[in-house]
Amino acid sequence: MSVPYDHEALWLKAKLFLNKAMDDEEVRSFDERALWASLSLELLAKAALARQSPLLIAVPSEDGTNVLIALGLIAGKARFESVAAKTLYSRCEKAFKPFTKAEADKITYARNEYLHGAAAGFTEIPESGWWPRYWAQAVILVAACEREIDDLVGEVRAHIVRAHLEQNKKNVEHRTEMLLERARQRRAQFEAGSLPAKVAAEWQPGQPMTISLAHSQDETCPACGDRGTVEGDTVSDTDVQYERVGENDYDAIVTLTVDSEYFSCEHCGLALDDYQVLTEAGIADTFEVDGDSSDIEHEGEYGND
Repeated sequence: MSVPYDHEALWLKAKLFLNKAMDDEEVRSFDERALWASLSLELLAKAALARQSPLLIAVPSEDGTNVLIALGLIAGKARFESVAAKTLYSRCEKAFKPFTKAEADKITYARNEYLHGAAAGFTEIPESGWWPRYWAQAVILVAACEREIDDLVGEVRAHIVRAHLEQNKKNVEHRTEMLLERARQRRAQFEAGSLPAKVAAEWQPGQPMTISLAHSQDETCPACGDRGTVEGDTVSDTDVQYERVGENDYDAIVTLTVDSEYFSCEHCGLALDDYQVLTEAGIADTFEVDGDSSDIEHEGEYGND
């Protein structure tokens, strides 16, 4: 019997569920296929993380049982518990760019509503629009497992997945151009004095649009060319250089590399909050900001008290 945190076993189960999800509509309804697909996505996330370390999917407990099981130090009848889907997706977002937790959470939320709520259908998104968004996330986890789409769904069905991925790419391109064009139009209407009252009540040039993430820097707006702001919470790298300021005294110069998560421009009202759209609009994946000594990781010291 396979151990519950074995990434190969998790991969095989994800593959089994995806086979059910890709059955013909005559065999299974879209709601049922989407349900199997959502379960497979969670298993792919577990497999991708467990491949790096089983500790990444173990629920922490006071007695450390799960961690000890994950490390192979406890066997027998001990029960292993894995973390919730939202935790899996949060870790995948940090570890496997450009996986997006928000998109994956929508899939899990729809699944839970379908299973436990009063909703009669899996989602209000049409099937033609749902699968491209699903595969845009799933393919990242497949790559994180060091596998190919063919390994997951087989050669016969692989072209279906690639068609969905191509459609998602087009959808991202269209959505990005729509957002940029709308911002340009909004700015032009303001300058011409023809901005609709409803829009004017929601946006005026100079009105702050930032969302107060931990780090930010100025960035040229891809819509109007003026100065906008890119923000992010996740620090992906910390660089520390030491500058001598005295015989035995050094100052630490800290530079943080931050993942771009949100862009806004108060001059035209543009707001981009999706990783794929940010990239399509030409916003760099990361930006650098100055840090301080509190951003430097220090090894903990253990006392004897």
